Amino acid sequence: MSSSIDFYYHPTPNPSKVALFLEESGLDYRLLPVDIARGEQHGDAFRAVNPNGKVPALVDQGIAIFDSSAILLHLARRTGRFNGDPSEAGQAELLSWLMFIASGIGPFTGQAIHFTHYAPADEAYGAHRYRFGADRHWAIVEARLATRRYLTGAEYSIVDMALWGWCRGLQYLLGQDAWSRYPNVARLFHEINERPAAQRVAALPARFDFKQDTDAQTRASLFTHGLPTTAPSTRSSPTTSSTPSTPTTQP
Repeated sequence: MSSSIDFYYHPTPNPSKVALFLEESGLDYRLLPVDIARGEQHGDAFRAVNPNGKVPALVDQGIAIFDSSAILLHLARRTGRFNGDPSEAGQAELLSWLMFIASGIGPFTGQAIHFTHYAPADEAYGAHRYRFGADRHWAIVEARLATRRYLTGAEYSIVDMALWGWCRGLQYLLGQDAWSRYPNVARLFHEINERPAAQRVAALPARFDFKQDTDAQTRASLFTHGLPTTAPSTRSSPTTSSTPSTPTTQP
């Protein structure tokens, strides 16, 4: 029997959140790789699903949904799982923190990674601005997690899944120093990593031949605003199993 869910995936922070929900919930889905380093997100077939040309995207029983937060909310409501406290106050809290991650943690961390590792070396203003913004947002999360197990209290929810996706980006930005600076974030990240669903998500990239090199084709595919195709020699970054394979701020 064919799956009713098609999930368009690349092993970067935002698709990983959705993969975590799908694995946690046990929903049957078909995994469709989109190699953003090869520019597959710009093709007509994918843009028919997401006109914005970014991953993740999902088609559930013929209904197309894009943006990781929208997908997480849809799946939580569809299954009745990981949606937090159902009271009005509980849902307000869940939505507030989910949007905080969508509008703050993700964009500032993603842009800080871009300006630190991939922009021309003379872009000091951008690197400083987004690094400062990323630190400010992560400090808010760190303080929040100092007083509760999960972001919305005692219950694991889509908010924690959304944050988990970007924890890898934080380590990519700061290296091992990330965990000493944000120990409560580290505690949540490592706790989620121990979940069987997260371990299954970690194994997904090996199923596909995703491009790893940040060459001219990759840069042209990801940085469509016309960034020079020669990577700054001082900004190259090590590839580890805990970091995104290619930079992206896709929602």
